[in-house]
Amino acid sequence: MVQGSIETGGQDQAVSAILRGLLDEPAERLTIGNLVDAFGPRAFGALMFVFSIPNLLPLPPGSSTFLSIPLLIIAPQLIIGTKTLWLPKALDNRSIKRAAFAKAMNKSLPRLERVERLLGPRLDFVFGLVGDRVIGLVVLALSLVLVLPIPLGNMLPAIAIAALSLGLTQRDGVVVLVGYGIAAASVVVLILSAHAVVAAFGQLLRLIGA
Repeated sequence: MVQGSIETGGQDQAVSAILRGLLDEPAERLTIGNLVDAFGPRAFGALMFVFSIPNLLPLPPGSSTFLSIPLLIIAPQLIIGTKTLWLPKALDNRSIKRAAFAKAMNKSLPRLERVERLLGPRLDFVFGLVGDRVIGLVVLALSLVLVLPIPLGNMLPAIAIAALSLGLTQRDGVVVLVGYGIAAASVVVLILSAHAVVAAFGQLLRLIGA
């Protein structure tokens, strides 16, 4: 199906307003295709934002792996410079109860609305032919981290993806730079966590050997 491009047009309505409009529709279920159609030209950044937000909430084990699948499909298309977003039919038709989606979004929308008041096109050099692809590359790397079942290890990557995608959607370079900073911090935390796990495992082996 033909989806929205990454061009800057169609930004007259806030992301939060579009989400609230979707929540108010009468249909019992909401498909990912509905989301793409609603966001139109901003589908790339908006969908990455939507799928990153639930990772900031307490979710059952394995949820982050499921939520990262759309990100792993969207980010590569941003990297190669695809002008229109393509989703597999199975994913495009996948649906969620609107009430469940509302429960997740209603916790985030008030904060998003406050943030949106501060956003606007800034630092245009962050975007463009190279900049958009760099954003896609970083989101892809962070999405691969989300796939891993790391206890409490998904928070920073999810925040970074949310910042990068929101910055892409609003063409706000300041927010994108903040996202890069959080992404770097998440890498540092991941390395330190891995080091701690290896050290603990080594200590356990020494105790067993003793």
